[in-house]
Amino acid sequence: MNAILKNFIAGEWVDGSGVTRNINPSNTNDVVGEYAKADRAQTEKAIAAAKAAFPAWSRSTPQERYDALNKISAEILSRKEELGRLLAREEGKTLPEGIGEVARAGQIFAFFAGEALRLTGEKGASVRPGLDVEITREAVGVVGMITPWNFPIAIPAWKIAPALCYGNTVVFKPAELVPGSAHALSEIIARSGLPAGVFNLVVGSGSVVGQTLLEHPDVAAISFTGSVGTGRKIAQACVLSNPMKKFQLEMGGKTPLVVLDDADVKVAVEAAANGAYFSTGQRCTASSRLIVTEGIHDTFVAALTERLKGLVVDDAVKQGTHIGPVVDANQLEQDQRYLKIGQDEGAKLAWGGELLNRETPGFYMQPALFTEATNNMRIAREEIFGPVACVIRAKNYDEALAISNDTEFGLAAGVCTTSLKYASHFKRNSEAGMVMVNLPTAGVDYHVPFGGRKGSSYGAREQGSYAREFYTTVKTAYTFPV
Repeated sequence: MNAILKNFIAGEWVDGSGVTRNINPSNTNDVVGEYAKADRAQTEKAIAAAKAAFPAWSRSTPQERYDALNKISAEILSRKEELGRLLAREEGKTLPEGIGEVARAGQIFAFFAGEALRLTGEKGASVRPGLDVEITREAVGVVGMITPWNFPIAIPAWKIAPALCYGNTVVFKPAELVPGSAHALSEIIARSGLPAGVFNLVVGSGSVVGQTLLEHPDVAAISFTGSVGTGRKIAQACVLSNPMKKFQLEMGGKTPLVVLDDADVKVAVEAAANGAYFSTGQRCTASSRLIVTEGIHDTFVAALTERLKGLVVDDAVKQGTHIGPVVDANQLEQDQRYLKIGQDEGAKLAWGGELLNRETPGFYMQPALFTEATNNMRIAREEIFGPVACVIRAKNYDEALAISNDTEFGLAAGVCTTSLKYASHFKRNSEAGMVMVNLPTAGVDYHVPFGGRKGSSYGAREQGSYAREFYTTVKTAYTFPV
């Protein structure tokens, strides 16, 4: 076993108060690494370091910020195969998916390197004679970042990069399940030339590290991605804190994919298989509700079932694997529990759901497909976060659209159709933040906004130039020349 990997606080790697072990879900005998856990006192030190570094960093030049972010991007991209293997090994994504996620993280840092040079303000005339008006953007302050396990390098990247780009300082708390990718990313950031305290890594529990970030008065903003329940608690804590904190929440999804009678069956099946089951279904944008109109229903179900039979479930880093393991035992138990819930509710388990044995012990599960589901069933309303999808039959387009919008979530939605009329209508009338036509619902470019509506998201969008809305505050200044 290698040495325990440390937290990064005030420009130094420091020991923690405990240790968290990182287990490979493809092989539970394989310990990916051991990582120092931060306690409340260490988290407070990280916050103090970020606060101390903020005045100088928030007034750094665009060139300084560009240079640091560009250097981070270059190293991530040059090491994407190595980092992608680490990601696949600790989280369970397939190796190609892991490498792709790392590449996206590198692209995000490159984009925000450019954004550091593009930040502009406005200058205009006042309605009062002789006055000039300037509207500028300034950094918010110390930003606490709480990230999930399912995208252990891309989601941290799309929070950290804009925060640094706009002059904020960062205290980063990754999910305890995936400290490896977070630590590797932090090592790269630490080598970028950032002043001490601008970026800090604290690995630990939400009840300790996360709670400290929420309670501390020197944390100006919280960016969170995770469950709806935790998101609501964070929102409440930020509102009640003194001073109040700015907050941004990306939470759950129960994404619909509508398949209409006129759809290309092959295109629809590929969109459903990819969107619902790749990355083991562990995506908030996973199309776990497949809403299919009557004329194509049976053909689509038969074709999708055949597609699922051909998917290989195995070790995430093994060549030829289509779907890796579920992330851990708790998630696997939850997935299996929902299989029983669906059957008890009257849905038909048409394919899959079995626990699988492979060469190494891991959390392997056959992708599961329910048919004869209705939109009021728990399997159609609650986020399972695993390789489980249900087919809901609709009479026509209007009913399919109504079903797709009948959810507390609103992150993403998709439609498969060859009709421009229906595609255009769905894009306009879907109650989701992101809409895909004839594509998997999972997958958004790094330079465009990511986020949803209703119970899925709260606050400013993430990614792209829209990220500035959260990581900056607007100042209006008047000048009377004398």
